[in-house]
Amino acid sequence: MNKLMKAQTLAVHGGARRDDTFGAINEPIYMTSNYRIPTDGTPVDWSGTESNIYARNRNVNQMVLQDKLCALTGAEDCAVFASGVAALTGVFIPFLNAGDHAIISEVCYSATNLLFRKYLPEKYNIEVDFVDSTDTDAVRAAIRPNTRLIHIETPGNPTTGISDIQAIADLAHSAGALLSVDATFAGPINTYPLRLGADLEIHSMTKYINGHGDSLGGCVLGRKELLDKIKEIALVNFGGALSPFNAWLISRGLATLPMRMKQHSRVAMAVAEFLEKSPAVRFIWYPGLESHPQHSLAKELMKGEYSGMIAFDIRGDEAIHQKFLNELKLVTHAVSLGDIESLIVYYDKSSDKLPHYPKIFQDGFFRFSIGLEDEEDLIEDLQQAIAACGLQE
Repeated sequence: MNKLMKAQTLAVHGGARRDDTFGAINEPIYMTSNYRIPTDGTPVDWSGTESNIYARNRNVNQMVLQDKLCALTGAEDCAVFASGVAALTGVFIPFLNAGDHAIISEVCYSATNLLFRKYLPEKYNIEVDFVDSTDTDAVRAAIRPNTRLIHIETPGNPTTGISDIQAIADLAHSAGALLSVDATFAGPINTYPLRLGADLEIHSMTKYINGHGDSLGGCVLGRKELLDKIKEIALVNFGGALSPFNAWLISRGLATLPMRMKQHSRVAMAVAEFLEKSPAVRFIWYPGLESHPQHSLAKELMKGEYSGMIAFDIRGDEAIHQKFLNELKLVTHAVSLGDIESLIVYYDKSSDKLPHYPKIFQDGFFRFSIGLEDEEDLIEDLQQAIAACGLQE
């Protein structure tokens, strides 16, 4: 596959495999847990991932999805997992040993936060510093002689903060550490961490890559030498493999990813501009707005398509916030993100995560995932919910 092809062409044709048995154009679903083993004396690596032996090691639909993701991102290799959290642990466990030090984005996904605040330090004696990774100097100051991994999120979940991937990659490599980047909020075509020096790129495929809210999955992309280790430990021996059916579902969703991201980004910009002008809104962070604290960096990294994630808050007490959620008609109050429909979740003052976010977030806020609806309809829904709360538009 010609890697100079455009993203939409690669999304359709990258990773495609011919079905020589029946001639099917679309990849069949290989619902088998095991495969025939050669009886001609060919050596068999029972724990290997280079041949089809057992679906936990490798399966055909998984291979197609991995190849498609490599074609889109330019990665040497890819491992796909049963969930985004499985993909994260597939990076953390293989590359951190007892006594090692890790630097983690202060703003990060809840499972990452729990792993590094509790389980990895308590169970495996991993030393951890949480830092504001949007501040490169803070990352530099946290590096120790035993630092082995720097893990950042950009845009950060849920605040949309933007970190300088290239600068932090340089710091990591100077210290002999790996840089892993969770780019789920951006999707694999709005930001390219591997091109900027990251060693490993991670996505919850449940979100933008699949895009339809009907399948869990995660992936790690990077150099083959690193992915070989991840596959051996996390897929074969920890058993985090993605099922053939879910791999097929995600491959199908991936084919429309470039078109979907254009719509997510376009509509999110229109909605963000509306919210920024509304007197009812206390604050808004969206990387595409000039008011975003890292807009210049986002403009450089994301090339004008800023994805569909908005963080904002309206004025009023907790009762007003709950009323606002109840009054929304098109927008669904639900977790997750990157779906075809718009989703919103509220972080109230009782959340134990708020102290770790920038000060403006600490009175509570909404994480808003813009779907594929028309911007006029979404704005009208927001307008009527704001009006129902007695707030001026």
